[in-house]
Amino acid sequence: MSASTAAATWDPRQYLRHSGHRARPFTDLLARVPEPTRPDGRPPRIADLGCGPGNVTSLLARRWPDAHITGFDNSPDMLAEAERYAGPTPGGGRLDFAPADATDWTPAPGTYDLIVSNAALQWVPGHADSFPAWLSALTPGGTFAFQVPGNFDAPSHVLMRDLCASERWRGRLGGRLRHADAVLSPGEYLERLVGLGCRADAWETTYAHVLEGEDPVLDWVKGTGLRPVLAALADDAEAREAFLAEYRALLREAYPAIPGGGGTVFPFRRVFVVARAGGAA
Repeated sequence: MSASTAAATWDPRQYLRHSGHRARPFTDLLARVPEPTRPDGRPPRIADLGCGPGNVTSLLARRWPDAHITGFDNSPDMLAEAERYAGPTPGGGRLDFAPADATDWTPAPGTYDLIVSNAALQWVPGHADSFPAWLSALTPGGTFAFQVPGNFDAPSHVLMRDLCASERWRGRLGGRLRHADAVLSPGEYLERLVGLGCRADAWETTYAHVLEGEDPVLDWVKGTGLRPVLAALADDAEAREAFLAEYRALLREAYPAIPGGGGTVFPFRRVFVVARAGGAA
């Protein structure tokens, strides 16, 4: 939802079908974020980079009801969905949304007390190279916090990439998907941020989501990782259904349903980082 190559491929309704599971890592991230305080004593200014449909951005307003919070995204469809959360907040703050692409987002120095990003930076090639510019946009002692999926070596992604690279599909789909290096390891993020003068914390968590419904893992990836494939085949319904049939069969084998109708276990690793600018404790 942040890279320009994916701007026109997002379906908010599909993405939100698993909103509860998708929002949980963001709440876990926020639990480790320190209270933002402006040097001038004014309410905090917060940016959500890659805000998507705005549902998790609204959680920022619950945590800091007096803050001015802006969600940024480059998908018009996502921003249109997010607008329902826009407006004054009960604590005297404000929540709004604006178009921006994380690939070239360069806010003014000292603009924000907190910059957060939830499951978006994996769409931005070389996103760690933008850390210096984003850190410069923080007020003294401000925080940069994000989480990204770390599951690119999971069966859901490996099978997707292998299928796209197969003889049948490589001509149309080869090179469309991200690879395992789309995100860094927790240690690599720490090295980057500590080297930029931050005091940083990084960790990873593997969630064991229990998904309900028929072919729930396929339904999940339709809202995220499979979007480039669906976009590439959008003008050919027969090819799209043929690809989905092959991929569905592979996922059923890799992620079997729990016997007795208890859903399907979908392990999902995520990487979390919280960095305080200027080495503040």
